[in-house]
Amino acid sequence: MNPTEQARTVFAADRYATELTGIQIDLVADHEAHCSLTLETHHRNARGVAMGGVLFTLADFAAAVAANTDCLADGDLHWVSLDANIHFLSPALGNGLKATCSPLKLGRTTALYQTLIESPDNGKRIAIVETTMVRV
Repeated sequence: MNPTEQARTVFAADRYATELTGIQIDLVADHEAHCSLTLETHHRNARGVAMGGVLFTLADFAAAVAANTDCLADGDLHWVSLDANIHFLSPALGNGLKATCSPLKLGRTTALYQTLIESPDNGKRIAIVETTMVRV
């Protein structure tokens, strides 16, 4: 099984992200994850744009997938979010979101990841999230 398929199998247990929110894992590589989400009516706020919590959930999930690429084979996830900071750049008005997460710094017990959330409709940057991960 390749890393993307392994990630889909392992993270299927994250039912909030995968079932309720609808996040898809598109590609997984060494400490990198690409995830996407089709925006539905229930993802939008009263202004018709994606809720900030949807963006944050997408980024948190992508960071978890990216950080745990080295332990997907055994299914025992060793990395969890310690803290995160989100910068909202543009309203998410389109039909979907894509997240690309990669490390800025990898350490033995902590790591810093950055997730860029963009609109697949027009490539517009929607948010940038920095997540500190800790090994547990």
